[in-house]
Amino acid sequence: MKKAIDVFGKWAETGKDVGMEQGHANSVKEMLTFALDERESIGTNFSFLDFGCGNGWVPRMVKDNPLCSRAVGIDGAAQMIINAKSRGGDVEYIHADINTYTPKYRFDLIHSMEVLYYLEDPKYILKKIVSEWLTDGGRLIIGIDHYYENKDSHSWEEKLQTPMLMLKESEWLDLFISSGLSEIKSWRSNQAQNWAGTLVLTGKRN
Repeated sequence: MKKAIDVFGKWAETGKDVGMEQGHANSVKEMLTFALDERESIGTNFSFLDFGCGNGWVPRMVKDNPLCSRAVGIDGAAQMIINAKSRGGDVEYIHADINTYTPKYRFDLIHSMEVLYYLEDPKYILKKIVSEWLTDGGRLIIGIDHYYENKDSHSWEEKLQTPMLMLKESEWLDLFISSGLSEIKSWRSNQAQNWAGTLVLTGKRN
């Protein structure tokens, strides 16, 4: 079995990061619409973090929002960060191990797409995000395609030869609840025939 960061580092070297961006675009845009509509209703500047940012397309898009004062992307694959920096934009990119990363400052909005189930201990990371990464009133929003109810994803671990945590939708929801987040919501985005959709989970730090 290979480490996920090695798999995605190779993808970045061969240009597959662009395909990842295209494949996730619809679900991510729905997630960001939900989160950014809230920020606009609040009406104050906000900081944004994308963990597992890949080539940086999400933080670049969010930085275009006039209320976004700071956008940061972190990724464990060095080549992804190289690709992100090469695309420019007023975004800070950090090459870091998400399992051990601690930000220098907190964020009002934290986003992640297709990352948590690759981590060694997502329950620990979720609690760390709530206690150390989010501002008071800050929101976390994540998208997951690899979960039990999405049968099409069951073969991915074998295909990629990298460890992936397989949990039911209810189990992911329980992890969010146990993390200390409040106002938790979940839904499925971008559903299609033979595709259960992206599982979206979101909540706020009190």
